[in-house]
Amino acid sequence: MTNQSTQILLIDDDPIFRLGLVTALEAFADLDIMAEVDTATAALERLTTVLPQEQVNLIILDLALGRSLGSPLTGLSLCQQLKTDYPNLPILLLTAPSEPNQLTAAKGLGVEGYCAKGCAINLIVEAIRQVKAGESYWQMLPTPANSLPPPRWHTQLRQSGLQQIEAALKQVTAQLQQGNLSRLDWLFWTGRRRELLTARWLVNQLLPTDSGLVPTNNSNSPAEPLPRLNPSSSRPPVPQNRLRPSPTSALSKTSSEALQFQPSTPQAMTLTKLDSSLANLTNTPLEIDILQVERRRELLRTVLYKFEEMLEALRFSQVTMEQLTQKRSRLLHDLWQVSLTDFFGQYSTLVIGNQTIEMVDILRQDRDVVQTAILDKIPLVIELLGNCLFEAPLMIDNVSYPAHTPEAMARAELLLQNLIIQVANGIIQPLLNEFSDIEIVKHNFYDKRLMSSREITRFRNNLSWKYRRNQYIDEPQAIFESRYDLFVLSEIGIKKVAIYSPRRQELEQLQGTQLAVTIAYEFRDAIAPRLRGTVGWVGKGVVYVLTQVLGRGIGLILRGVIQGVGSAWQDTWFGKNGERGK
Repeated sequence: MTNQSTQILLIDDDPIFRLGLVTALEAFADLDIMAEVDTATAALERLTTVLPQEQVNLIILDLALGRSLGSPLTGLSLCQQLKTDYPNLPILLLTAPSEPNQLTAAKGLGVEGYCAKGCAINLIVEAIRQVKAGESYWQMLPTPANSLPPPRWHTQLRQSGLQQIEAALKQVTAQLQQGNLSRLDWLFWTGRRRELLTARWLVNQLLPTDSGLVPTNNSNSPAEPLPRLNPSSSRPPVPQNRLRPSPTSALSKTSSEALQFQPSTPQAMTLTKLDSSLANLTNTPLEIDILQVERRRELLRTVLYKFEEMLEALRFSQVTMEQLTQKRSRLLHDLWQVSLTDFFGQYSTLVIGNQTIEMVDILRQDRDVVQTAILDKIPLVIELLGNCLFEAPLMIDNVSYPAHTPEAMARAELLLQNLIIQVANGIIQPLLNEFSDIEIVKHNFYDKRLMSSREITRFRNNLSWKYRRNQYIDEPQAIFESRYDLFVLSEIGIKKVAIYSPRRQELEQLQGTQLAVTIAYEFRDAIAPRLRGTVGWVGKGVVYVLTQVLGRGIGLILRGVIQGVGSAWQDTWFGKNGERGK
C-alpha cells in the first residue's frame, strides 16, 4: 500500500460479497478497503471514530442495505445522511440494478457513481478510480418501460403469497401488542415478525408487479402499511358508541402524498427520519405519546405534507417576508386545521347513544386553546418560512449562514421537526379534551398500554402539569438562559435539544411568578459560588478540628488508658509472682 492508495469504506450486509470484493481488490495496489461494515449505524459510527484521524477517500455502498432486516435506516437514507454530514466524501453504489427509481433518487442526492453487482472486476476498479478522481461514473440505468406484463398465474401466485404473509403478520402483531409477554415470548414473536417481513420483501423482489418495479413505501423498507379507519374493520361493532369514518378517508392523502420533496432538503430529511423510531426519549410528556406508533407516524407525515402544501400556496400568492410576520398566527392555525381535518377525515362522525356528532367540528372548537397553549409558542416559525420560501439565511449562535450551507440546512431541519411535532400535539389535544374515554376512539387511535380510564386520566394529568410547569418554571428559565427547547427526530426516537437565541425582549416583559423565577435563578447564580466557598471553608475547619484536635486528643487519652491498664496488669502479675517466691 502506497501513500496514494484509495482508502475505501465498504458498506454491505452480504458477508460473502464483502469477502469476494476484498479478495478481488487485493490485486490492485492503489485500492485498499480499510474497513467493512454491515449496517448503516455501524457505518456512521465508524466514520465518526475514523475521521479525521484517518482519511476515508471513498465509500462503496449497497443501496439495498438493511431492507431484508426491516432496518429503518436503509441504503437510500444512508446516502442522504452521508451527503449531509460528509458532502465531499464520494459514494459509489455497488448494487443490484433492480430498482431504477431508487438509483435515480440516489443520483439526485448527489451520489457520484453506480456500478451493477455482478459486472467484471475491471469495471468496478475503473468506477472506483473515476469516482475517486472527482468524476461521475454511472452505468446505464435500467428502465422499466415497455416491459411485458407477467402471466395471470404469476400475478395470482404473488397475491396469494402476500395475503398469507399479511394474515400471519396481523397475528404476530396482535401477539406483540399484549402487555404480559415474557422476555422469551417477546423474542420469539419479534423474530417471527422479522421473518415475515423478510419473506414479504423476497416475494416483492422475486415476483414483481406488472411494471417490473418493486412497490416500496417512503422508507424503502418492508414496513407494514398504515392502518386506516374502515367501517368494515374486523373489530366487533360497538352498538351505542361507534365511529363512522368518511367513505373517502382511505383516499384523503392522495393529493398530499403525491408531493415530491427535493433531495437533501429539510422536508426530505424529516420524511426519512419519520420512518425511524418515534418513541419519546425526553422526560416531557407529549400529546402524541398516546397514539399507536403507526398512527403517530401517519399524523406527523400528514402535518409535514400539509406544511409543504402551505409553502406552495404561499409561493403562488407571492407573499413577502414582511407579510409572513403579520400572518404567523393565521398560518399556524390554518396548518393545524387542515392537518386535523385530513387526519381524522372531513366527514367522520361519532354516534353516541341516539346522537350523531361531527367529530372534526367538535375538535375545531378548541382552536383558541390550542393556539394559545401550543401554536403561538412554536419558536422561529418566520425564520423557517423565510428560509424555505426566500432562501433567507439563518442565524446560528449569532452567525449568519446562507440557506444552502450545511449549518443552515441542519438548523432548518430542527425547526421543521419541532414544528410538525408541536402541531401534531395540538391536533391530539382536542381529542383528549373532548373524546378521551370513548371506546371506539381508544381502539382506533390509542396505544394499548394507555387505554384504561386510569391510564388516560394519569396521562392527561401529566400533560396538565407539564403546561403549568412550562408556564411558570421552564419557559422563564429558557428565556433567562437565551435558548429554545426543540423536539426533534432521531434514529432512535424523539429527543429534546436546546439552541441559543437572544430573548432579551421577552425577558423584559416577564411579570409576576415568571419574573420571580428568573430572579430566583439570578440569586442562585450570584450566591451559589460564594455559599459553596463558605461551606467548603467551614467544612475544612470542621475536619481539621475533628481530626487534628479532637482526634489527637482522644488518641492520647486512649493511649494513656491503655498504658495505665498495662501497668496495672504488670504490677498485679509481678506482685503475685513475688508472693509465690516468698
